[in-house]
Amino acid sequence: MSMIVNRRDLDFLLYEVFDLDRLLATERYGDYDREVISAVLDTAQTIAEDKFLTCAAKLDANEPAFEDGKVHIIPEVKEALDAYGEAGFFAASFDEENGGMQMPFMVSSALSAIFICANTGIASYAFLTQANAGMLAAHGSEVQKALFLPPMLEGRWFGTMCLSEPQAGSSLSDIRTKAVVDSAEGADEAGRYLITGTKMWISGGDHNISENIIHMVLARIPGGPPGVKGLSLFIVPKVRVNADGSLGDDNNIALAGLNHKMGHRGTSNCLLNFGEKGDCYGWLIGEPHQGLSYMFHMMNEARTAVGYGAVMSGLAGYLYSLDYARNRPQGRHPHEKDPESPQVMIIEHADVKRLLMAQKAYVEGGLALVTYCAGLIDAQAVATDGVEKARLGLLLDILTPVAKSWPAEYCLEANKHAIQVLGGYGYTRDYPVERFYRDNRLNHIHEGTHAIHGIDLLGRKVRMKGGAALDALEQVIEETIARAREREPLAVYADDLEAARTALRKTAAAVAKTDNINLMLANATIYLDAFGHVVVAWMWLRQGLAAQKGLEQGTGDQDFYQGKLAACRYFFGYELPGVYPRLALVSSLDDTCLTLNPAQFTGQ
Repeated sequence: MSMIVNRRDLDFLLYEVFDLDRLLATERYGDYDREVISAVLDTAQTIAEDKFLTCAAKLDANEPAFEDGKVHIIPEVKEALDAYGEAGFFAASFDEENGGMQMPFMVSSALSAIFICANTGIASYAFLTQANAGMLAAHGSEVQKALFLPPMLEGRWFGTMCLSEPQAGSSLSDIRTKAVVDSAEGADEAGRYLITGTKMWISGGDHNISENIIHMVLARIPGGPPGVKGLSLFIVPKVRVNADGSLGDDNNIALAGLNHKMGHRGTSNCLLNFGEKGDCYGWLIGEPHQGLSYMFHMMNEARTAVGYGAVMSGLAGYLYSLDYARNRPQGRHPHEKDPESPQVMIIEHADVKRLLMAQKAYVEGGLALVTYCAGLIDAQAVATDGVEKARLGLLLDILTPVAKSWPAEYCLEANKHAIQVLGGYGYTRDYPVERFYRDNRLNHIHEGTHAIHGIDLLGRKVRMKGGAALDALEQVIEETIARAREREPLAVYADDLEAARTALRKTAAAVAKTDNINLMLANATIYLDAFGHVVVAWMWLRQGLAAQKGLEQGTGDQDFYQGKLAACRYFFGYELPGVYPRLALVSSLDDTCLTLNPAQFTGQ
């Protein structure tokens, strides 16, 4: 059994649940079929297991070091990323016109997920570069794309996103980094600016594993509007790039220090000073003061990728603890009183099965959710009807905060259960499950904290365009409910999902009745968690339908399909009922947390 991917489950989602074959029949993805995709995933799995997985523990124990003003990283990281680049994987999802492989996003996301599961510390460098290049491909000028895209898609140059500052983490309206038009001869025509300021929490901000690092930097042009409306976006390379693509002088980006993290230790995380000791050049992307909208192009894809990361950290723990439980003898069944009788494997104990089933339900439910969202991006790419494309966009808008946040919360819970399955061993560094937990904890924080996504969902997404996004989501959920009602074993779950979906709608309507925005959003995080549970219940019902079909056709692994139906039963029985007290609390507009006086926490 592989410790980084369940290929049977991946094939099940791609082909039996989300019908990838229909997408492959389109002109855009006509170069791909099942055989080609299987070969691509085989290559990814081989590289991930040989180059990424083998050094995961070593990299965690030997995080990037700040020595002589430079970052030093163990050599295995570069070797792994070189293999990734040689396979062409940096360019997997990019259009052929940009030098990419034009692979379906569902497939390229699954490919990337394999590497995340193997070694998230290394995979983050590739993810950041691809997100950077994707934003540039969408919004950069032809000159900028020609200059910067090829080296990034080849894996020779890496990329970052530079938003946060020491005084401005999630509060982007407080960004102070400044961009002033360069007055040197010819600089203005090229859109060149001088960048000064400090950026904090920059993953991949400095290292010794690529020829150059291309920073995407949010900064203010003097005279622009206040707040986020005055932010512009700039390409700021670590090493200046000449017009012919060759590398020039250092661009005066000083590494002020490294942040030492609980997890993701293999990815350098930096405090950077721009223009501290000389001119730091940056090139404006698009129009002035539109930087946040451009950056959100990168961030929205990144948020789905964070969901993938959370799922795969959860999967790593699940696969490891499952293997451990199958092979660890301990104790006897409660009815067996004879101490001389043979011990049983711990997977035979009911509560261990519960811990494993919870992991399966969270991880495989979360994987279905992020795979569905990746499929929406593919569907948009091939849609020819404007109305249909808009509908797909609404679905992606309302599901993005859920796809990022629900796996970050509940696949972290899966990691907790994995530690519990191993008992005391799980709490030691002799086993990797404690590392998976530490790595996954970041996903709750970056690309927007859990609370921010709750506010986004309840305060904006469910209400946008008169509730059009929520309407679009309810429509596709209703389609699944209608199908499930025609299959007797699943009909009861259809009724349960219908009731939960209705409760979501009523809760959104209840909180909308108040004019007090602070009160409306006081319990938005609780709404986000409940919303995610309803969506993942929908994902499980879709998987249940596909599994029931597989059983009826008598094809494939019958135990696999029965396991899917058992997980569906578990989620509807153990997890979905918990949404009702949460939604009742949100609907009540309870102000317990909102009205707390800071002094009341300690009485001083």
